[in-house]
Amino acid sequence: MREFDHGPPPLFNQGVSSRARLAFFSFLAIALIIIDSRVRMLETVRVGLGVVLYPMQQALLVPSRVAGTVTDYFTSVTSLTRENEQLKRKQFETAQSLQQAHELMVENERLRKLLGARERIGNATVLADVLYESRDRFSRKLVLNVGTNDGVLAGSPVIDDAGVVGQITRTFNETAEVTLLTDKDQSIPVQILRNGLRGVAFGGAEPGTLDLRFMAPNADVVDGDVATTSGIDGVYPSGLMVATISRVERVAKDQFARIVMSPVAGIESNKHLLVLMVAPVKLAAPPAVAAPAPRKGARK
Repeated sequence: MREFDHGPPPLFNQGVSSRARLAFFSFLAIALIIIDSRVRMLETVRVGLGVVLYPMQQALLVPSRVAGTVTDYFTSVTSLTRENEQLKRKQFETAQSLQQAHELMVENERLRKLLGARERIGNATVLADVLYESRDRFSRKLVLNVGTNDGVLAGSPVIDDAGVVGQITRTFNETAEVTLLTDKDQSIPVQILRNGLRGVAFGGAEPGTLDLRFMAPNADVVDGDVATTSGIDGVYPSGLMVATISRVERVAKDQFARIVMSPVAGIESNKHLLVLMVAPVKLAAPPAVAAPAPRKGARK
């Protein structure tokens, strides 16, 4: 039986050795490099290969460029989103600062007006801050941050820069309660500035109004008339602005006209008020009436 030879065929066992081939091709490569650098023989070949291989090079660069574009897009979106949030935050902070500055400017203007009202009136006053509104739904009252420790007494008038707001009805050590003019149980003597006609204004049936009651149907009162304090009650100084006539209803069969007034002062829109330190006026007692002398002949 013939044995098979597993070695390489005789053809491949002949020829130049591997080291000789390596040396030859290395020498060839060095020689081509030197010749190309001296004579520029392969410049045309290189340019041609560059032109032929350029589309392939660009095609191979497409995935890298697409990946770079996508990365730049998401980076830009993230950066723009962050920048937008920062701008919104700055805008909100700026708007809040402007709002606070506007509120301070308005409050400063109100305080200036109150100072001007204090100088016009001439009476001793106490500046008070409004703490809160009474929780009673059926009354119109405010609570101030001044009380008996500040010399505030029950019955003292309360005003703002425009006119009368109400009257102190209860006092405590550190706080005081103000009943507004529009409260249904509050009243104030007034005088029509145009003709001197006197009357008494009460808290109106309509919210935020006053009623000038007990006026005859033919009373000389028209829309737009201004009512001021008359000063005859000894509590409110005369000449303080109270309200303007907004509606006059005259019905011949009624005993009195229905006169509705709108307060001049900011009844429910003030943060600061002035309490007038008006000493209560003691009214003189009416003269005693002598008892009639008994008639002669009257039965005992």
